[in-house]
Amino acid sequence: MQHSKESNQHPVNSQQNPMVGVIMGSDSDLPVMQEALEVLTSFGIPAEITVASAHRSPKRVYEYASSASKRGLKVLIAGAGGAAHLAGVLAAETRLPVIGVPIASSPLAGWDALLATVQMPAGVPVATMAVGKAGARNAAILAVQILAVADSELEKRLERYKEELAEQVAEKAAGLREKLSIP
Repeated sequence: MQHSKESNQHPVNSQQNPMVGVIMGSDSDLPVMQEALEVLTSFGIPAEITVASAHRSPKRVYEYASSASKRGLKVLIAGAGGAAHLAGVLAAETRLPVIGVPIASSPLAGWDALLATVQMPAGVPVATMAVGKAGARNAAILAVQILAVADSELEKRLERYKEELAEQVAEKAAGLREKLSIP
C-alpha cells in the first residue's frame, strides 16, 4: 500500500497479515533496515514497514504503537539514528516486544544512537542490537526466535538456518586450511 496523507497512519508497504512491524525514524534509514526485511522474507514472515519519528511525528509513533497489537503485529523492530528515541517511545506505548537498531547517521558514528536505544529505564525494555546492518539482521533473527516459540514450523526453519551458519563456518575453516596448506 502506498503512503498518502489520507492514510497517514498506515504502513508504506505491508504484506498480507504482517506479524512484524519495521519502523524507521527516517527514510534515509532504509538501506540499513532493508537487511531486516530480507531476513524476515527469507523466513516467510510477513512484515510491514513505515517511517515514524519520535521527535518529528510523535503522534504518528504513538498511534502506530498503540494500534500494533490490534492489527495483528507480534514484534516491532525500530531503527533510528542520532537521538534515537524511536524504539523507547514505541516500547512505552505497546506491550509487544520492541527490538531497537541503532543507526550511524551522525558524526558520532552511531554511538549516540546506541546509547539512546540501550539506556532504557526499568520497566520499559528495548532489546538493543548492534549498530547498523548487522544489528538490523540480528533484529530480524531475534524476531524470528520470538515468533518461533509458538510456531513449530518456524522453529524448524530457524534450526535449519543455524545449521547452515555452522556449515558455512566449517567450509571457511576448510578453505583456510587449504589456502595455508594445513592438513
